[in-house]
Amino acid sequence: MSLSSATDLELQSFLKQDSREAFEEIYHRYWRHMYQAGFFILKDNDLTRDLVQEIFIKFWEHRYHIEITSLKSYLMNAVKYKVANSIRHEKVKEVFFTEAQKVNLDYYYPDDQLELLQLKQFIHQATSSLPPKCREIFFLSRNEHLSNKEIALKLDISEKTVENQMTIALKRLKKALGNLYFYCFLV
Repeated sequence: MSLSSATDLELQSFLKQDSREAFEEIYHRYWRHMYQAGFFILKDNDLTRDLVQEIFIKFWEHRYHIEITSLKSYLMNAVKYKVANSIRHEKVKEVFFTEAQKVNLDYYYPDDQLELLQLKQFIHQATSSLPPKCREIFFLSRNEHLSNKEIALKLDISEKTVENQMTIALKRLKKALGNLYFYCFLV
């Protein structure tokens, strides 16, 4: 059965009955519009594709609970919010690293410098157990201060992959460091 002539409301009804065909029709009907809207702002092909994919994944996962009056409006608003969150997330990281780079170790007491050195050694030990690609991404981010976008370009991978690997690295580091984790990123 071809659903290309079905209305959005009909597609939503079929979707709630687990119709993959209805989902695929919605995807093909709106994917390009969503991508263009996101790319217009982000100017990043991989990031925009990842965001649109995430929206469709969530859309499928929540298909039973979503009550929508206008499917197109719902999906376009989802793009708007995803793009805004992505931009906000990137700005928070930029501010954090800009401020972190301003810290001047000359103002610390010798004991603090020794503790900081020991802490850096502990972090190095904790990150050495990471998978090679994850360790490389973490090193580029924290030691060479590259953005996720710069890392993605350098390693020829998607920015989303970089974000996922950084999440893995930080979770493992947090687990290894325990309560010292918060101190690490304040210094």
